[in-house]
Amino acid sequence: MRRHSAGKVSKGRWSRRLAVLAMGLCLLTQTLSASAAPPAPYSKEFPITIDASALTPPTWWQVPGKTPMIMTLDPESTEALRTTVPHELKLKPGSYRFGTFTFDFPFVVTLEGVLEFAPSLDQCVSGRGTQVLTIKCSRTQPYGGQREY
Repeated sequence: MRRHSAGKVSKGRWSRRLAVLAMGLCLLTQTLSASAAPPAPYSKEFPITIDASALTPPTWWQVPGKTPMIMTLDPESTEALRTTVPHELKLKPGSYRFGTFTFDFPFVVTLEGVLEFAPSLDQCVSGRGTQVLTIKCSRTQPYGGQREY
């Protein structure tokens, strides 16, 4: 039906207007529900403290991708982190690597935001199941077992 007189609209135009309105409401609903959804588990950051203050002599340390690199940059002229005080990093769940000039090892931040690492590191590293990674050795001590990392 076409417009027959002033003020009257054909059925075809009403159908199109309703379709456009319905699409707009659908998009609005999807946008609102997406913004109200909880964050994805791997996108949440957790406060993880790295405490290497027991290391003597003091040195620098790194977590590649999260702190300044000590192996490729001059630690004296960068903001490389020192082992003299604990530092807090915001880390998402995933695998990371702690390293100094003489010692490095992998660790994991779980979806619950706590630390995991190989049991063979227990003589030099503590903090499994917590949010504080404590490093107690400047280098790995002799270990007779199978390497777990």
